[in-house]
Amino acid sequence: MGQGEPVQIKSITISPALINTACAWASSFDQLQALYLTSLTGAVTTRTSTLNGYDESSSCGVVFTSSSTSSLNSYGYSPLPLSVYLGWVKEILSDAIASSNKKPLKPFIISITACSAEELIPMIALVQELRSTPMFSSLIAIELNTSCPNVSHASPSGYVPSSIRPLLRTLYEAHMRDKSLVIGLKLPPYTHRGQFDNMISLLMEFNYDDANKGRCNSFAFLTCTNTLGNSLLFPDQVTEALTTPESKVTTEFAVPTAVGGLAGDAIHAVSLGNVYTFHQLLLENDGLRGISIIGVGGVTSPAALARMHKAGASVVGIATLLGKEGIRAFELLSN
Repeated sequence: MGQGEPVQIKSITISPALINTACAWASSFDQLQALYLTSLTGAVTTRTSTLNGYDESSSCGVVFTSSSTSSLNSYGYSPLPLSVYLGWVKEILSDAIASSNKKPLKPFIISITACSAEELIPMIALVQELRSTPMFSSLIAIELNTSCPNVSHASPSGYVPSSIRPLLRTLYEAHMRDKSLVIGLKLPPYTHRGQFDNMISLLMEFNYDDANKGRCNSFAFLTCTNTLGNSLLFPDQVTEALTTPESKVTTEFAVPTAVGGLAGDAIHAVSLGNVYTFHQLLLENDGLRGISIIGVGGVTSPAALARMHKAGASVVGIATLLGKEGIRAFELLSN
């Protein structure tokens, strides 16, 4: 599939099939607006938010390696609550609709996370309130982030699929009430077959029969993969190490937290393997065949982008290259 061909994921259309992923460079209104206004993105993903905002410490940050287009970050989720992002999305989409001259509009993927079903329910309600405006209903999707490795004292829930069953059940119920609601999951990088099989088994619990479409699933896409956690770099491996907030002195490690989430070229091979394996497993199940894959991880060149599509991704997402090059990153990949 080429970048210029529209990709339909349930009710949303992504064209071109190139997007940003939930990352630090999709945090502010200006960043989101710039991502939306460029013709080289087919959709815009917001930074992952929580209901009330995440307590981001001053030791959070990102560094880039000096030997490749790779990064290490110590960020958690956005300090801004979901309501702020939905307000910005409403403003950007309203402006786009007013000036569109009937041109197709690109959708937003609202990346969210929650610790419990009780926290997730009002978040879904907020998204659905925005989608209740007819012009917005096919322009907004939800992505549940199950894979941030930098949350203190908490492992990425995507590594233990049974732990997110209540969240997935809540999303399933929301989809069954409104089947136009497009929902996806952002997953961590898996490294052995048992992890893939466990996630596939969990997804199969949310298959259902549709009178017109046959066997379906309440989840429309998987974003593979997030960063690889517990990764360590030293100052001599990066272009500029982060300093400690208190002393402004470079620490022994590239980031003050020592370990963080590795991304970019350094995880390209494992991300390709995740995309390929999920693509093959999804095809083996009637209800799961309609799930699309957004391939992420080390897409830093046109060749890497092509490899993601060959591995089975319908849409390709970037973060590290965006952080390093800004909006120009999409131009580099489109050449």
